[in-house]
Amino acid sequence: MTEALPRPQRLRTADLLGVGLIGPRTRRLRSALSALGIALGIAAVVAITGISASNQAHLLDRLDRLGSNLITVSPGENYDGSKVPLPKEAVTMLGNIGPVEQFSATADTKTNVYRNDLVPAAQTNSLSVLSARLDLLKTLRGQLASGRWLDRATERLPVVVLGDNAAERLGVLRSGTKVWLEGKDLAGAWYGVIGILQPIELVPELDNAVLVGTPRATTALGGSRTPSTVYLRTHPERVDAVQKVAAATANPAEPSTVAVSRPSDLLKARTETNTALTGLVLSLAAVALLVGGVGIANTMVVGVMERRGEVGLRRALGARRGQITAQFLIEAVLLGLFGGLAGAGLGVVVVYGYTAAQGWPVTIPMTWTVTGPAVAAVVATVAGLYPALRASRMSPTEALRSV
Repeated sequence: MTEALPRPQRLRTADLLGVGLIGPRTRRLRSALSALGIALGIAAVVAITGISASNQAHLLDRLDRLGSNLITVSPGENYDGSKVPLPKEAVTMLGNIGPVEQFSATADTKTNVYRNDLVPAAQTNSLSVLSARLDLLKTLRGQLASGRWLDRATERLPVVVLGDNAAERLGVLRSGTKVWLEGKDLAGAWYGVIGILQPIELVPELDNAVLVGTPRATTALGGSRTPSTVYLRTHPERVDAVQKVAAATANPAEPSTVAVSRPSDLLKARTETNTALTGLVLSLAAVALLVGGVGIANTMVVGVMERRGEVGLRRALGARRGQITAQFLIEAVLLGLFGGLAGAGLGVVVVYGYTAAQGWPVTIPMTWTVTGPAVAAVVATVAGLYPALRASRMSPTEALRSV
């Protein structure tokens, strides 16, 4: 009676993992370089999505502080391209709209500003001199970097408040100094700087402006009696409704020549642009993942060719094709998983570093941070499938003959 042949045994999970780690342990540099490609791809995905999410959180925080319910009304263009001034009554009429909670305005003057009276008239630094109502700063929710804002006591005096960029271009570092105001048909005069504004993000044109009280501007600087821009703070839930009626209210005779805008939309448009750019960068990160997968596939193919003797010996000792396939497949998956974990950690570090430098709130995309290593493992599985199948199909005799 012949003895029964022993049944082939399955490798235990721990043994299978140990066999799968043979390649990474014995070829450390090559394995590290292969995992690096995957790590860079995952790090790029985590970093880009994290930085984008942090930027959006920062933007929303700014909008919450500045308010997204600001509407600006300004002169539009006629059919021939010429500007059509707003009526003198436009500010009052717009302020009478029901949902409008605050309103203010600026107007143009015929004056330029200079650091001193020796600067040539043509060197205006692209700065504008505007008349401002006393409630302008409150309506815009602006802040002063130094000094004070115009009030009843100073709106008729030769004093100005400088925008942030205007102060920088004029070389004025603090309030208490003087600047020279002069127009083509107006005699020049020194004006004291009583305040400097912080940047106003929703109304950046005021950063390049020099603001004078309305009574002083109209009597001494040739200030216009028609507003150049009207600013409206509306009820947050009625912004769209006010936008629809603002043009007809400001200039009932010619509503088509009135420009109505919502400055916060510019910030949102910039965010959408950043989102589009984020999509492009994520595409590049996907390419990095693909390159990492190709690197793993190349490493596995070379590893199979170098380890033909090992494969032949294991087959001769009774290892089945499935076990050989599992060995090389696990090796590839481990490379991808290690690379994915390292990449996720690197991406989180980059997000923390960048947001700290920018002063933004940190927002970590947990979706990619958690699924990134899993995606890397899937990529590595696909990349290692062919080399693993190739190793399992080797004939034991041919593999041992090539040693």
